[in-house]
Amino acid sequence: MRNAALTLGLIGGLIGIIVGLVGYGYAEATARSAEVAEVFGLLERPGFVRLASFLAPLLAIAGAAMARSQALVGGILMLIAAALFYAAFGFHIGTMFPIGFVGLGGLLAIAAGRPDEPRSHF
Repeated sequence: MRNAALTLGLIGGLIGIIVGLVGYGYAEATARSAEVAEVFGLLERPGFVRLASFLAPLLAIAGAAMARSQALVGGILMLIAAALFYAAFGFHIGTMFPIGFVGLGGLLAIAAGRPDEPRSHF
């Protein structure tokens, strides 16, 4: 399960980089150009979108990297990343895979326990 968490977190984080680039670019474009904001709409919280565009993929990839050695911490980081994706961008065609992959990876990492260790991470 730790390997699955690692794989899902990495794939979700890499797709999330694309979502983050688009989100950050849109926030910058609407801030710099009033015409773009008129045509496509203005963001309610552009600062939060910029922050989440950077932090969510970063936390997803970092959590995935930690999933094999520190499964609990890695799983929590991936769940935070999925929540950031959802809070900043919502759930739609562009974010369903990063949210789904990173969220499932976080759940698998938290649920994982090594059979060769006498105690789990709880």
